[in-house]
Amino acid sequence: MKSIQTKKVKVVNDKTLIVTVDVSKDKHMGYASCPDRTETKPFEFFNNGRGFNEFWSRISMVKKANNLEEIIVGFESTGPYAEPLIQFLKKRDVKLVQVNPMHTKRLKELQGNSPNKTDDKDPKVIADIIELGHALTVVVPEGVAAELRRLTQARERSMQRRTALLNQLQGLIFIIFPEFLQIMKDIKTKSAQYLIKHYCTPHGIAECGVERLTSILRKISRGKLGKGHAEELFNAAGSSVGITEGQKSIVFEIKEILAHIEACERFTDELEKEMSQNLEQIPYSCFILSIKGIGEVTAAGIIGEVGDFNKFNTIAEIEKLAGLDLFEISSGKHKGTRRISKRGRSLLRKFMYFAALNVIRKGGILHKEYHAFVDRGMPKLKALIAIARKLLRIMFALVRNHSEFTVNYSKPSKLKMAA
Repeated sequence: MKSIQTKKVKVVNDKTLIVTVDVSKDKHMGYASCPDRTETKPFEFFNNGRGFNEFWSRISMVKKANNLEEIIVGFESTGPYAEPLIQFLKKRDVKLVQVNPMHTKRLKELQGNSPNKTDDKDPKVIADIIELGHALTVVVPEGVAAELRRLTQARERSMQRRTALLNQLQGLIFIIFPEFLQIMKDIKTKSAQYLIKHYCTPHGIAECGVERLTSILRKISRGKLGKGHAEELFNAAGSSVGITEGQKSIVFEIKEILAHIEACERFTDELEKEMSQNLEQIPYSCFILSIKGIGEVTAAGIIGEVGDFNKFNTIAEIEKLAGLDLFEISSGKHKGTRRISKRGRSLLRKFMYFAALNVIRKGGILHKEYHAFVDRGMPKLKALIAIARKLLRIMFALVRNHSEFTVNYSKPSKLKMAA
């Protein structure tokens, strides 16, 4: 089985050409180092097809001139600017590796005993890290898993835009009708947004009247809100301290923001439908979905961030990818506190955190385990992270064993053969 999990790369021998790239938006900085310590001067190449071909020709000539057998290309873990180059190099006979930016930062001072940072210096530092054996293989999801990762990231960006718009909306409502936010405490609800869309000013609420407000609230909230909230809004509208100067312009902007919020919500719904359809193409998704409290969006997000559970040999590798691996800083008599590293994929940690919240609720599969941690004196947040780690181990085991989750599962006891 082809294995693509993130792991340390230590195979750098006297026939290996180390090539490193300092990634940027428009121009990358390349560098090549031979086993006999001869090196090329750092060179620039554009972040386009022509630049990539020039880069490949240059390092191929260095490999041929020095009679080397393989090429390792390394770069820092970075944003989207390295992705076209990664896809280009995947089709070539090279080994792709990445280094932790934290390692680059700390090793930088060894060159010239200075923290100086330049485009010429960075690729040399990356080469030193690779030679020391501290580089990691590049995990690139493929097929449906790649689609799920892109959909998950798009959904996350859409949710962030919606949150920013809601914050703007709340600020504008406070200016013209501050009492509204004291009565309708959550502007994310359909009832609050309907009133903001049609009666966002104190004058609009007053003209609507108590009876019509009551009818609207009961209908939109499906009976959760009624005459009490309507009377509060009506009375507040009569004594509101909101501004009236420039109010028309603010209302105009509020309607525009509401339109953007609705667009974000529609787009998020479409993304979730796509995620659900792609999830059906993942053979082992049914095992993860068998866990009570794990929905399709969560399962799709976790699989998209992991890439493929089947390509990992141990749970420790996935924990490290998620940044849920534990570490402590101890020295002499000082015993450090164990914490998670937070050096993996932050979005995967976020999904595991919210999944843990679901499974510790009353009736959840890990409700008892969570309270057992808390009863032992563990802070609630640490207990929740412990549950997230346990839940990730459960998912890995289910996929590995091709089995669905069973509540109160116990291993069948093996009976000894009679002599």
